[in-house]
Amino acid sequence: MIDKLEMFIALAREQHFGRAAEECNVTQPTLSAAVKQLEDLLGVMLVRRGSRYQGLTAEGERVLDWARRIVGDARSMREEMRAVRLGLTGHIRIAVIPTALTMVRDLTTPFYEENPNVTLSVSSRTSNQILSLLENLEIEVGITYLDHEPLGKVASVPLYRERYCLVGGDDRLFEGRSSITWKEVSTLPLCLLTPDMQNRRIIDGYLASAGAEVRPTLESDSMISLFSHVLTGKWVSVMPEKLVETFSAAQTVRSIPITGPDASHVVGLVAAHREPHTPVIGALLALARRISTEPLPAR
Repeated sequence: MIDKLEMFIALAREQHFGRAAEECNVTQPTLSAAVKQLEDLLGVMLVRRGSRYQGLTAEGERVLDWARRIVGDARSMREEMRAVRLGLTGHIRIAVIPTALTMVRDLTTPFYEENPNVTLSVSSRTSNQILSLLENLEIEVGITYLDHEPLGKVASVPLYRERYCLVGGDDRLFEGRSSITWKEVSTLPLCLLTPDMQNRRIIDGYLASAGAEVRPTLESDSMISLFSHVLTGKWVSVMPEKLVETFSAAQTVRSIPITGPDASHVVGLVAAHREPHTPVIGALLALARRISTEPLPAR
């Protein structure tokens, strides 16, 4: 039953029988047969079929919710029993918004020191992608904004508050200044993240509230790319304070806070809403609570 549900989840995610079969390491006829057996067992049609995959039926969408829950719980049970036998082992997949990539080490380093038999992988994703990956069981945890756009049903732990600075390589922009307004920022040659990034949507909102039109002259989905353009002295950018601390280690750029208004948003760890979590995810959430610099919600 579990293997059939996993194939069904893969089909819903890939929206293609061949790609889903490849992901599950089975043949396409095997995957098709598994989905048909699931339909026969439940007595409903799950997939709208034609010459190709045409989406899920209404019943299929409902079964998909149950499948994610059942498969997630089954994985949690296996992980917990493995931890009983072997201690904390396994692999954690972490997806992170670009602006938080430099702070992940604050979480992963102490976690690895405490749990050397657990491996980790870190990937850069948008906030929307992180929630989708969590829902589809493709990652174990994400690091994203907690207080700007709806998160849905997830477990979350605040890690730190992201504050924004103007960053540039031309000293003349900063002479005699201790801060700059969002209105003033809008008049400068900006390079910003692309509009699919939540950080960009946050910045756009503050610029719009200052009555400014958002017109960056360069966009990228990479903070490294933005920083490299800032280094030329031809562009400036708006970056989180923690990121600036890392990038300015070589004293090659300068930064000042942006006011009018002061702006900040909470970044934190999110995981699927499941009780109990696997021992490994439970340990990571516990560590996140220990290192958090933000008030923790009542449990």
